[in-house]
Amino acid sequence: MQLNEILSLDCTYCAAQDSSKKKLLETISGMVAPKLAGISRADVFDSLLQRERLGSTGIGLGIAIPHGRLSKATQPVAVLVTMAQAVDFDAIDNQPVDIIFALLVPEDEPEQHLKTLSEVARRFNNKDCCRALRKATTNQQLYDLFVEDDSPCS
Repeated sequence: MQLNEILSLDCTYCAAQDSSKKKLLETISGMVAPKLAGISRADVFDSLLQRERLGSTGIGLGIAIPHGRLSKATQPVAVLVTMAQAVDFDAIDNQPVDIIFALLVPEDEPEQHLKTLSEVARRFNNKDCCRALRKATTNQQLYDLFVEDDSPCS
Protein backbone atom coordinates (compact mmCIF):
# COMPACT_ATOMS: atom_id res chain seq x y z
CA MET A 1 0.00 0.00 0.00
CA GLN A 2 1.31 3.42 -0.98
CA LEU A 3 1.31 6.18 1.63
CA ASN A 4 -0.77 8.41 -0.65
CA GLU A 5 -3.52 5.77 -0.41
CA ILE A 6 -3.86 6.28 3.35
CA LEU A 7 -2.68 9.88 3.81
CA SER A 8 -4.78 12.65 2.29
CA LEU A 9 -4.25 16.39 2.14
CA ASP A 10 -7.08 16.98 4.62
CA CYS A 11 -5.24 14.76 7.12
CA THR A 12 -2.04 16.77 6.77
CA TYR A 13 -1.49 19.68 9.16
CA CYS A 14 1.51 22.00 9.02
CA ALA A 15 2.51 24.01 12.12
CA ALA A 16 -0.17 22.77 14.52
CA GLN A 17 -0.58 24.88 17.64
CA ASP A 18 -1.42 22.13 20.17
CA SER A 19 0.39 22.58 23.47
CA SER A 20 0.38 19.00 24.80
CA LYS A 21 0.46 15.37 23.77
CA LYS A 22 -3.19 14.94 24.81
CA LYS A 23 -4.35 17.96 22.78
CA LEU A 24 -2.38 16.72 19.78
CA LEU A 25 -3.96 13.25 20.01
CA GLU A 26 -7.38 14.94 20.23
CA THR A 27 -6.62 16.95 17.09
CA ILE A 28 -5.52 13.80 15.26
CA SER A 29 -8.68 11.99 16.40
CA GLY A 30 -10.79 14.82 15.02
CA MET A 31 -9.08 14.51 11.65
CA VAL A 32 -9.39 10.72 11.44
CA ALA A 33 -12.96 10.15 12.67
CA PRO A 34 -14.74 11.71 9.65
CA LYS A 35 -12.77 9.38 7.38
CA LEU A 36 -14.08 6.22 9.08
CA ALA A 37 -17.82 5.58 8.96
CA GLY A 38 -19.29 4.54 12.28
CA ILE A 39 -16.20 5.44 14.30
CA SER A 40 -16.29 8.38 16.66
CA ARG A 41 -13.60 10.83 17.59
CA ALA A 42 -13.64 9.27 21.08
CA ASP A 43 -13.05 5.78 19.59
CA VAL A 44 -9.98 7.03 17.74
CA PHE A 45 -8.68 8.93 20.76
CA ASP A 46 -9.15 5.86 23.01
CA SER A 47 -7.26 3.67 20.55
CA LEU A 48 -4.32 6.09 20.39
CA LEU A 49 -4.32 6.55 24.17
CA GLN A 50 -4.38 2.78 24.80
CA ARG A 51 -1.28 2.37 22.66
CA GLU A 52 0.50 5.26 24.42
CA ARG A 53 -0.17 3.58 27.77
CA LEU A 54 1.90 0.60 26.58
CA GLY A 55 4.82 2.95 25.97
CA SER A 56 5.38 6.21 24.20
CA THR A 57 5.39 6.18 20.42
CA GLY A 58 7.89 9.04 20.51
CA ILE A 59 10.75 7.33 18.69
CA GLY A 60 13.33 10.06 19.26
CA LEU A 61 14.89 12.93 17.32
CA GLY A 62 11.64 14.92 17.54
CA ILE A 63 9.49 12.25 15.89
CA ALA A 64 6.43 10.32 17.09
CA ILE A 65 4.42 7.64 15.34
CA PRO A 66 1.23 7.17 17.38
CA HIS A 67 -0.87 4.31 16.08
CA GLY A 68 -3.85 2.19 16.95
CA ARG A 69 -6.22 -0.49 15.78
CA LEU A 70 -9.96 -0.02 15.44
CA SER A 71 -12.35 -2.96 15.39
CA LYS A 72 -14.95 -1.18 13.23
CA ALA A 73 -12.51 0.32 10.72
CA THR A 74 -12.57 -0.98 7.16
CA GLN A 75 -9.56 0.96 5.88
CA PRO A 76 -6.35 2.47 7.26
CA VAL A 77 -6.09 6.23 7.72
CA ALA A 78 -2.96 8.26 8.37
CA VAL A 79 -2.33 11.79 9.64
CA LEU A 80 0.88 13.81 9.22
CA VAL A 81 1.42 16.79 11.51
CA THR A 82 4.26 19.18 12.15
CA MET A 83 4.21 21.39 15.23
CA ALA A 84 4.73 25.13 15.44
CA GLN A 85 6.36 24.41 18.83
CA ALA A 86 7.59 20.94 19.81
CA VAL A 87 5.58 19.21 22.56
CA ASP A 88 6.58 16.79 25.29
CA PHE A 89 5.64 13.31 24.06
CA ASP A 90 7.50 11.17 26.61
CA ALA A 91 9.82 10.16 23.76
CA ILE A 92 12.52 7.57 24.35
CA ASP A 93 15.23 10.26 24.14
CA ASN A 94 13.26 12.68 26.37
CA GLN A 95 13.24 15.26 23.55
CA PRO A 96 10.07 17.12 22.53
CA VAL A 97 8.34 16.09 19.31
CA ASP A 98 7.61 18.25 16.27
CA ILE A 99 6.89 15.68 13.53
CA ILE A 100 4.01 13.24 14.04
CA PHE A 101 2.72 10.52 11.75
CA ALA A 102 -0.39 8.84 13.18
CA LEU A 103 -1.79 5.61 11.78
CA LEU A 104 -5.16 4.00 12.51
CA VAL A 105 -5.83 0.61 10.97
CA PRO A 106 -8.51 -2.08 11.00
CA GLU A 107 -7.95 -4.48 13.86
CA ASP A 108 -7.77 -7.46 11.49
CA GLU A 109 -4.85 -6.10 9.39
CA PRO A 110 -1.80 -6.39 11.68
CA GLU A 111 0.60 -7.26 8.85
CA GLN A 112 -0.29 -4.16 6.82
CA HIS A 113 -0.05 -2.09 10.00
CA LEU A 114 3.53 -3.24 10.61
CA LYS A 115 4.57 -2.75 6.96
CA THR A 116 3.25 0.80 6.97
CA LEU A 117 4.94 1.64 10.28
CA SER A 118 8.20 0.24 8.90
CA GLU A 119 7.96 2.39 5.75
CA VAL A 120 7.22 5.52 7.78
CA ALA A 121 10.15 4.82 10.13
CA ARG A 122 12.42 4.33 7.09
CA ARG A 123 11.45 7.76 5.78
CA PHE A 124 12.01 9.37 9.16
CA ASN A 125 15.50 7.82 9.30
CA ASN A 126 16.39 10.10 6.39
CA LYS A 127 17.71 13.38 7.85
CA ASP A 128 17.03 15.23 4.58
CA CYS A 129 13.40 14.16 4.77
CA CYS A 130 12.98 15.35 8.36
CA ARG A 131 14.74 18.63 7.58
CA ALA A 132 12.43 19.24 4.59
CA LEU A 133 9.30 18.38 6.62
CA ARG A 134 10.34 20.84 9.33
CA LYS A 135 10.83 23.58 6.73
CA ALA A 136 7.39 23.06 5.12
CA THR A 137 5.11 26.07 5.51
CA THR A 138 1.80 24.80 4.10
CA ASN A 139 -0.29 21.64 4.38
CA GLN A 140 0.12 21.06 0.62
CA GLN A 141 3.91 21.36 0.79
CA LEU A 142 4.04 18.98 3.76
CA TYR A 143 1.80 16.46 2.00
CA ASP A 144 3.75 16.60 -1.27
CA LEU A 145 7.07 16.11 0.52
CA PHE A 146 5.82 12.96 2.19
CA VAL A 147 4.03 11.26 -0.73
CA GLU A 148 5.73 12.40 -3.93
CA ASP A 149 8.19 9.96 -5.50
CA ASP A 150 10.81 12.61 -6.27
CA SER A 151 10.89 14.24 -2.82
CA PRO A 152 13.60 13.90 -0.14
CA CYS A 153 11.20 11.60 1.74
CA SER A 154 10.74 9.00 -1.00
